[in-house]
Amino acid sequence: MPVLAAIAVVGILIVVHELGHFLAARLQGIIVTRFAIGFGPVLWRYQGRVTEYSLRAIPLGGYVAFPDDELEEDLNSSDPGLLKNRPILDRAIVMVAGVLANLIFAYLLLMTQLGTVGIPEFQPQPGVQIPQLVSTMSSAAGEAGLQAMDVVIQVNGQPLPPGSVGIDRMQEAILSSQGSRLELLVLRDQEQLEFSVAPQIDEDGIPRIGVQLAPNGQFIFHKATHLTQLINQSNQEFERISRLTVLGFAHLISNFQEAASQLSGPVAIVAMGADIAKSNAGNLLQFAALISINLAFINILPLPALDGGQLLFLAFEGIRGKPLPVQFQQGVMQTGLFLIMGLGVLLIVRDTANLSWVQQLMQ
Repeated sequence: MPVLAAIAVVGILIVVHELGHFLAARLQGIIVTRFAIGFGPVLWRYQGRVTEYSLRAIPLGGYVAFPDDELEEDLNSSDPGLLKNRPILDRAIVMVAGVLANLIFAYLLLMTQLGTVGIPEFQPQPGVQIPQLVSTMSSAAGEAGLQAMDVVIQVNGQPLPPGSVGIDRMQEAILSSQGSRLELLVLRDQEQLEFSVAPQIDEDGIPRIGVQLAPNGQFIFHKATHLTQLINQSNQEFERISRLTVLGFAHLISNFQEAASQLSGPVAIVAMGADIAKSNAGNLLQFAALISINLAFINILPLPALDGGQLLFLAFEGIRGKPLPVQFQQGVMQTGLFLIMGLGVLLIVRDTANLSWVQQLMQ
């Protein structure tokens, strides 16, 4: 059930995004021939009066299609219902509507969470949590028997304080070990366990045990009590998540080689959502808002096959006074779509291989 809930969250966000494009077009009288969730082979199809609605096999997004290049018999190339015949502003509204839909939906999700469950406030506790093992079965932590969600409370007999101080102390212990064994006292399901971990020296000569580190603690939920507080807190939370998202993308761009390994695909996102649903289903709303905001920022990037790439083409058209050649646009978009889908498949394979049950199966 937690996995299904997480899949439903991702699916709903894709539908919201494509629905933004669809409604922006239809409300302006622009003809839409296809509304698809996913890519590739059709799993389910419904033919409406004008639009075909479909669910497809590859869950890496979706698309809204227009009949600009494949005209029906009852249409002609000068029909004002064709997207290509509309002013640049009309087309820009259609392109940006998916991003706006995701941002608006994220804000509504945060308001719902604040009004029902509340926004969590983190209360740090002693120790350092291991959210997940970042390496494969051959990692030092995996070989020693450490698992995701373990809490390290002592390293070599030294207690780990709450928050970033504890993380810094554990990192210092790993770096100063020079490969010698670390004796860890770990809390797992209210039981204290002892592990001996020998850090592995990477190609740069740095000792690593192959885990992510996060502060240990619990969340206390604060619920809005009246409308003004609900709006103010929703604004603050929306601004906070948006700021962190922008900073995350800036870090990815400026330190791509270092940060690329932290990219998450659909499998990892669903796995995170499932963990959240399992531990506290109320957090799914905030998780959905976070993914929705990230989806909006990803799509507004000026890259081929994304909404930002379409907007960039429109900007060139406005500067030149005429659109770029159709064949050039199609070539760029098809290449971009191929690269994005290829990256998506690679992330799916990598994230699937890193799932704990897959690793156990391969042992």
